[in-house]
Amino acid sequence: MKKKSVINLIKYYAEDNDAGFRSEAYEIARDFDASGDNQLAEYIMALMSNANTFIPQMSENESALFEKLDVSGDSLWLPEPITQDFLGIVHAVAHNAGVNKFLLQGAPGTGKTEAARQLARILDRELYMVDFTAVIDSKLGQTQKNISSLFKEINNFVHPEKVIVLFDEIDALALDRTNANDLREMGRATSSMLKGIDYMNERVVLVATTNLFEHFDKALIRRFDSVIDFNRYTRKDLMLVAEEFLNKFLTKFKLANKDIRLFRKIVDLMDPIPYPGELKNVIKTAVAFSDPEDGMDYFRRLYYAVMNEKPEDLKKLQSQNFTVREIELLSKVPKSTVARELKG
Repeated sequence: MKKKSVINLIKYYAEDNDAGFRSEAYEIARDFDASGDNQLAEYIMALMSNANTFIPQMSENESALFEKLDVSGDSLWLPEPITQDFLGIVHAVAHNAGVNKFLLQGAPGTGKTEAARQLARILDRELYMVDFTAVIDSKLGQTQKNISSLFKEINNFVHPEKVIVLFDEIDALALDRTNANDLREMGRATSSMLKGIDYMNERVVLVATTNLFEHFDKALIRRFDSVIDFNRYTRKDLMLVAEEFLNKFLTKFKLANKDIRLFRKIVDLMDPIPYPGELKNVIKTAVAFSDPEDGMDYFRRLYYAVMNEKPEDLKKLQSQNFTVREIELLSKVPKSTVARELKG
C-alpha cells in the first residue's frame, strides 16, 4: 500500500470526510486486487459496504446527486415493437460485454421512466436517478465540477453490477450546444458529460430519457449503444392500455360494474387518444371520483373528461353511436323517454 494512501486515510478521517475516506479505501482495494491479492481486496470492500445496500459514496453533509427510486409496482404494458427493443436491452446487459448505455426518447407520458423501473425489477438492480437540480449550478464552471463529481461517484459504486443510473429528462444538460443560451458554459457542461460517459464503469447500466430528441446534442447521441423510440403507440395499442388501467382501478376502488363496450366507445371519442401517462390520470380520476353507490357514475365522469360536457344531449349521444340503452346509462334518462325523444 502506498504511503500517500495511508496519509490520505488519516487526513480524511481527521477531517470527518466520509466520502474521501471511502473513496480512498476503494482505491486501496483496487490496488490490492490489481496486484493479485483478491481476498484482501474483497475483505476491504466488504468492510466498507453495507450488506445488500448499494449507494453512491457521498458524505451526508454534501449535496446528494442521486435519489434512490422505488422499483416496486405493476408491470408496464408496452406495444410489441417497444417490447422487443426493451427485451433487447435485457439481453445486452446479460451478455456483460460493455453494451450498457441506453437512451429512451419519446413524448411525455409514453412510459420511459416507468420502463427504467421495470428494467431494474427484471435485472434485479437498484435504480438511482440523478438529481439535476443538484448538478446544474449558476456559478461559472461549477456545473462542470458537479458533473465530474457525479461520474466519480458512479464509478465508485461498491457493486456496479447491481446498479442502474437514470438520467431522467437529460435534456437539462444534453440539448444541442449551438442552441443553448450560454453557449460556452453549457458547451463545457455537455463536454464534461461526454467525457464522463466515455470513461464510465461498464458494469453500471446507464438509462437516459428525453422528450426533446430532435434538439438533442448529436455527439452525446453517439455515446449511447442504443436509442429506443417510445412514440410507437398505435390507436389500438392505446385502447388496450386504457382497458388495462380500467381493470386496475376498478379492482383498486372495489367497483364491480364494467361495460367494456361502452368504455371503448367513450375512449374512442378522444382524438387523439393521449399517451399512457395522461390516459392513466383521466381514467383514474373518473373512477376515483365516482359515486360508490352508482356503479355507472364513472362512465359519466369519463365522458365529461373526454368531451368537456355532461352526457345530456340525447341527439348528440346518438350521433356518437351510443345505443338507446347506453344513452340511458350515461344521461340517466329512462330508456322509454330516450327512445321517444330520438324518434321525435
